[in-house]
Amino acid sequence: MTHQISADHLTIERIGEIIYNNYKIELSDDARKRIIRSREYLDARIAKEENPIYGVTTGFGSLCSVSISKDQLSQLQVNLIKSHACGVGERLPNDIIKMMILLKVQSLSYGFSGCKLDTVERLIDMFNNDIFPIILEQGSLGASGDLVPLAHMSLPLVGLGEVDMNGEVLSGEEMNRRMNWKPIELASKEGLALLNGTQNMSAQAVWALLNAQRLSEWADVIAAMSLDAFDGRIEPFTHAVHAVRPHQGQIETAARFRQLLEGSELIARPKKHVQDPYSFRCVPQVHGTVKDTLRYVYSVIDIEINSATDNPTVCPDEDLIISAGNFHGEPIALPMDYLAIAMSELANISERRIYRLVSGLRELPSFLVAKPGLNSGFMIAQYTAASVVSLNKSYAVPSSIDSIPSCQDQEDLVSMGANAAIKLRKVVENTERVLAIELFNAAQALDFRRPLVSSPELMKVYEAYRKVVPFIDTDVIMYPHIEDSVKFLRK
Repeated sequence: MTHQISADHLTIERIGEIIYNNYKIELSDDARKRIIRSREYLDARIAKEENPIYGVTTGFGSLCSVSISKDQLSQLQVNLIKSHACGVGERLPNDIIKMMILLKVQSLSYGFSGCKLDTVERLIDMFNNDIFPIILEQGSLGASGDLVPLAHMSLPLVGLGEVDMNGEVLSGEEMNRRMNWKPIELASKEGLALLNGTQNMSAQAVWALLNAQRLSEWADVIAAMSLDAFDGRIEPFTHAVHAVRPHQGQIETAARFRQLLEGSELIARPKKHVQDPYSFRCVPQVHGTVKDTLRYVYSVIDIEINSATDNPTVCPDEDLIISAGNFHGEPIALPMDYLAIAMSELANISERRIYRLVSGLRELPSFLVAKPGLNSGFMIAQYTAASVVSLNKSYAVPSSIDSIPSCQDQEDLVSMGANAAIKLRKVVENTERVLAIELFNAAQALDFRRPLVSSPELMKVYEAYRKVVPFIDTDVIMYPHIEDSVKFLRK
């Protein structure tokens, strides 16, 4: 299966399809023409231009006033990549690196970057052969684009850096030898075209959105199961309640719960209690707000991944080469922080439901085990969820409120969007773990409601889950079951 890179709109879902179904990519004829035209225009301008052009015939950042002779323009690009490869920390996952390459090719294909065709095609070759540059996650300020991670991505193009090939870490030089490739000879401006841009932030945002959407859907299913197991009430999900406060996500969540719980013997039985705690009663308001947040963040990232974000911008139609600020991560830094807060809240309310299920309330045994005291049951699974939720709250502090000036104060306000992306990814991973623990608890609680059962839809989920995670009769080692619960949410 092959995806053609073009100026057609690229969706977040399509990126997921390309990455996780192992699509190959290739340039459309139009994209190829755009790239060639942009490069030819740039070369012609350099040949006749007497005034310096930032990043093309000058140094970078605060060195923008230093002119570079034409015979050194290629070396300038290589020097840029080498000097900017200053990453530290953990390696980025390969699926995110593959998204970065895809998004960089997409951005360069619009023909506003002045990149050579062979440079773009080498990125495509790396993508199609599952060659993953080793990229360390920390180092980007999210302002002059993702300079540091994109430098690491670009090193192998010139035979430097390291790559992961078939699980083996190789030098860029060895990669070229095995693939029978020659290092790309970068032309003027190409270093900036590769390093400027928001593809590191955007790739992590795309990954987070794909997984956050999945977890938002799971959260409704799991919370509905918990509500039924807790002997909760259906009335707070009545449409009339939400019609008078018609936030879209709130209305959708209430409707989804009515659907999920239709036909449940548990939800239909008479209740002794008048109302439920907020973690059950206010699910439409909380889960619904997460849905609305996802919609907003999706709309922002959708624009970003369909944009040219390097600098300067080459505009052949207008006969302009403009140094501006499309590399700045602020448009996506704030939304990524917002999504991290929303997902943190999704985990937060999930942990509160876990706590209620193990509290020995409403005829459920303490810690969801038949003989509490001799057995601790699910006591410490709630501790784990609480620990993860607490960590999420630390990660949810916005990165975008910070700025540390750099480059001799030329770059005097940065977005810290790359840090927002790292934290968002961790929050999404942690939220998955908390929801997995809630499912572990909710299924256990449902078993104590026998012979009454939940709705047909929820019982299908329960029965599938029981094929991988058993009922816990007496104390066992719990962490393998939690891990299996996480894996279940990924199927």
